[in-house]
This record gives sequence, C-alpha cells and structure tokens, in this order.
Amino acid sequence: MLDQRCSHWNPAPVSTAPPTAEAGRAVPPADRALRRERIGWYSYDWANSVFSSTVVTVFLAPYLSSIAEAGADTEGRIHPLGISVPPGSFFGYVLSVSVVLQVLVLPLTGAFADRSGHKRQLLAALAFLGAACTMAMFFVVGGHYMLGAGLFVAANLSFGASIVVYYSWLPDLASPDERDKISSRGWAYGYLGGAALLAANLALFTRYKSFGLTEGEAVRICLASAGVWWAGFTVVSIALLRNRRPRVAVDDERRARAGAAGTFRQLGATLRDLRNYPLTLVFLAAYLLFNDGVQTVIGVSAQYGKEALGLPQTTLVSAILLVQFVAFVGAVALGRIAQRVGAKRTVLGALVAWTGTLVAAYFVAAGAALQFYLLAAVIAIVLGGTQALSRSLFSQLIPPGKEAEYFGFYEISDRGTSWLGPFLFALTFQLTGSYRYAIFSLIVFFLAGGLLLSRLDMRRAIVEAGNVPPERL
Repeated sequence: MLDQRCSHWNPAPVSTAPPTAEAGRAVPPADRALRRERIGWYSYDWANSVFSSTVVTVFLAPYLSSIAEAGADTEGRIHPLGISVPPGSFFGYVLSVSVVLQVLVLPLTGAFADRSGHKRQLLAALAFLGAACTMAMFFVVGGHYMLGAGLFVAANLSFGASIVVYYSWLPDLASPDERDKISSRGWAYGYLGGAALLAANLALFTRYKSFGLTEGEAVRICLASAGVWWAGFTVVSIALLRNRRPRVAVDDERRARAGAAGTFRQLGATLRDLRNYPLTLVFLAAYLLFNDGVQTVIGVSAQYGKEALGLPQTTLVSAILLVQFVAFVGAVALGRIAQRVGAKRTVLGALVAWTGTLVAAYFVAAGAALQFYLLAAVIAIVLGGTQALSRSLFSQLIPPGKEAEYFGFYEISDRGTSWLGPFLFALTFQLTGSYRYAIFSLIVFFLAGGLLLSRLDMRRAIVEAGNVPPERL
C-alpha cells in the first residue's frame, strides 16, 4: 500500500504552477486581494498563540492549583463534582476533560463549517467566545477553582474548534507549490506573537511588587491580557478573510432543514469516507506518533530541567521565551528548505534532529544551564517547521470541499491522543526511577512516526485524494 511500485498505479502530473524562485524562475506575485487575505490568515496565528504560551504553558496550571489549595478542606483535598482529589492533580484532570470534549466537538465543528459557507462568522464566534472566557479568568479568586476550571474548558474547546476552521482556509489561500511557505509563515508569526505577549507578561510578573500588585493579581492580569490580545487581533483576521461557497453543494433550504442532524449525518459520512483514502489515514497515524512525541517533549521539558538537571525556575522560564523567539526563525527557515527539497524530506530531517536532541538530553550534566539552552534552541528550530509543514502536507491529502472536516480529525490526532507520550514518560520513570531514561524513551515516537512517513508515497496519496501534487514533496 505504501510502495509506489505495487498496484497498477500511474502517477498524475505535478502542479502546473511555476517553481520557486530558488529553482531559477520567479513565482508570479499573488493579487492584492489574496495578499490581503493571507495577512488576515497570518494574523489569527498571531492572535491565538498567546492562549497556548501565556495561559496553558506558563500561568494557569500553577495558579489554578493554588486556587484549589485555597479551597481545600481540613484534610487538604478538594471535591469537584463530589469527587475527592488532591489540589495538585486538579489542573491535569481539567485538561483531560477538555481534551476528551474536543474529541467530540472538533469533528462536528469541521462538518458544520464545510456545510455552512459561513466560516468567517464561525471563526469570529469561536474566537470571541474563547477570548471572553480567557478574560473572565481575571475574576477567578479565593477558592473558586470550579469557576476557573469551567472557563478554561470553554476557552480550550473554543480555541481548538477555531483552529479547525482556521486551518481549513489554507487550500484556498495557497496553491500546492506555495502551501509549505504560507503554512510556515503563519506558524512563525504565531510563535512571534506568543513570545511578544509572554515576554511582557513575564516582565510584569517578575516585578509585580514594583507595580503595587500581589502575585495573584499579576497572574490574573497576565491571563486576562491573553484574552484581550486574542480578541483584538481576531478583529483583523475577520476583517480580511472571506467566505467561500461550499465546494460540496448544499442548497439553503436543505441546509436550514437539516440543521444539527445534517451535521451529524455529514460527520458519519466523513468517517465512512476516510476509509476510501487509506494513505491519508497512514499520514494521520504517522502524525499521531511523532506529534505525540513533540507535544510530550514540550510538556515535560521544564519538569526534566528541574528534577533531573536541578535548574532554577528563572532558567526554565527564560528557556521557554528562547523557544518562542527561535521557533519563529526555525519555522521560516524550514519552510524555505521545504521549497528546495520538499516538505516530506524536511519533516523527516526534523524528526532525525528531534531524535538526536533526546539522545543529547540524556547526557546533559546536572546544573548545565548552557547545555539546556542549546537543546532548547535546537528544539525551537525544528519545532515550528515540523508542525507547519505537517499541516501543509495534510492539506494536500484532503478531498476538495472537506477541508474543515478533515482538519477536525487532524486536530484530534494532535489533542485527543496526547496521553500516549506522557504515559510512557511516567511509566518509564516509575519503572526506572530515572528522568533521563524517561526522556530517552520518547525516541520511540519519532522513530515510529518517521518510519511510517518515510514509507508513505505522498504523490500517490495526494492524487488519490483528488488533488494535484506540488512539484516537490
């Protein structure tokens, strides 16, 4: 199935779009309306990335845990929904609930977006809802941990659903040969936006006393600022992006009559339809594996630095900022490399770099901050490119007219399966008592995902999905 030498298959011609300037011939410039819309698309990456960097990565988990501790009983436990749990476990359970709900919501969002023809309005509703919930986190004080949990679940659901709608614009904004560049540029702007607000928030947090604030007030301002940023720059996206008629025609009367029932039927049809594209499913499986490794490394790197290397909190926080800024450069650089050698080869090269980084992490000396910074820089270079080019590759494997639906399943591969890596990391530590063995064990995700991707015939997969392959893959 993965080998182009098998079956009676004849490759289709590649994209007729002119090759890149690097190949010696110039790409014709996009018209003004398309350039304007691309700016709107980039701006949503700039807008939403602050939710991941400021809220999820840095501030919410420790703050919500402290709020839960304030609401604990005399035995030091809290009782959300009548279930007794320690305060330190509360955010992990809340995050898990939001991920499970995303598995249910994201495909439905995609099915509705493709049928409605009003993706611009849908993106606005989801983004503003998520931003409003994020701004409302300013009011999470005292022992009101359930308010914080509810706001985060709603914000995270809105965030994930808006990303599905946002991704679905990519095939409309870029030809097959331009998609790697456009996707990488959007991802790069996202990292830059996330880093800009995070740097400002960290400056506020580290000097909160000089501003006459308590630590809790500083954190609440930082959380709310992410919502303000998200909503503010979403206005730019909504002003510049345009709706398009659904490529799979659904007339207005049928759409109004079908409503939610039609969306569920469409989701069922998409699940059945996926079986007709086995190579697309192979890519999703490969992405599931190596992206789970990526997400786990991001999630446990601070824990590894603190517990295994004994690094101070200031080093860990500054490393997070370093990753945000260097990832901007990495996303752009790997996008340009993909234009020369192809996105698949570039992603495979990035997976080799991920594997090498984990091997190096095993040997980092305790207290060696410089070595930790170097590893963080290498991860940052390949991080944005791995994710951006995976997004553009998958966009080539979607049957025309079903972009949002398929990206709904793509996001599930990102969010709905992220327990695999953390589980292996935790199990390895439990069995060996060593964080070094635990971080080393994550290599299996990059090796398995890379092996699947290397065997996948991308050109054939693109043709079988009904699309025209780019010149380079």
